[in-house]
Amino acid sequence: MTQGGAGLFITLEGGEGAGKSTQVIRLKDWIEKRGHRCIATREPGGAPGAEMVRKLLVEGPAERWDGVTEALLHFAARREHLRSTVLPAIRSGTWVVSDRFADSTMAYQGYGHGADRAMLGTLYEIAVGDFRPNLTLILDLPVEAGLKRAAARRGTETRYESLPVDFHERVRAGFLDIAAADPTRCAVIDATAGIDEIAHAIAAAVTARLEA
Repeated sequence: MTQGGAGLFITLEGGEGAGKSTQVIRLKDWIEKRGHRCIATREPGGAPGAEMVRKLLVEGPAERWDGVTEALLHFAARREHLRSTVLPAIRSGTWVVSDRFADSTMAYQGYGHGADRAMLGTLYEIAVGDFRPNLTLILDLPVEAGLKRAAARRGTETRYESLPVDFHERVRAGFLDIAAADPTRCAVIDATAGIDEIAHAIAAAVTARLEA
């Protein structure tokens, strides 16, 4: 794997209940064992200001925001996340593994809520610029299985999980479209497997895609 220099940015994406949070921690530990400094983070959130925006997005009634308002909030949080956490870490040579990034905005607000995708692309350029993840791992599983998993560990963050099944079907289709359109950056991981099997598939993808 690449040694020295700037760190790398890996994002994990997928629908509700895909197991991203578990795999982020597993991947961070695996990267550290390979001799790299690594931090785990999340979106929305990952920095103090962005965590404040997160509460607006993930709590409360499902109808609180429309797709455009959600997208604006996500990109505001994303810019703060990048400015305060992601970019300083990468510049210091630390790898960053994030539970969600901009592909979630395209899948949830663009495909799920029907927000204009070109507008989302423009917001990306304004808030993020030409920065892109080095690798995006999309954890894919059937919607009903994901929602059952999410319900089993449900806490207070239920706003997205409470949206209709057809919304989540559009989100899943969106993630798969994103992966198909950018196969160099994206790898689809079968999230129906067990935790260890998924972690192994992720490690194999990171080795194959980011090995020097």
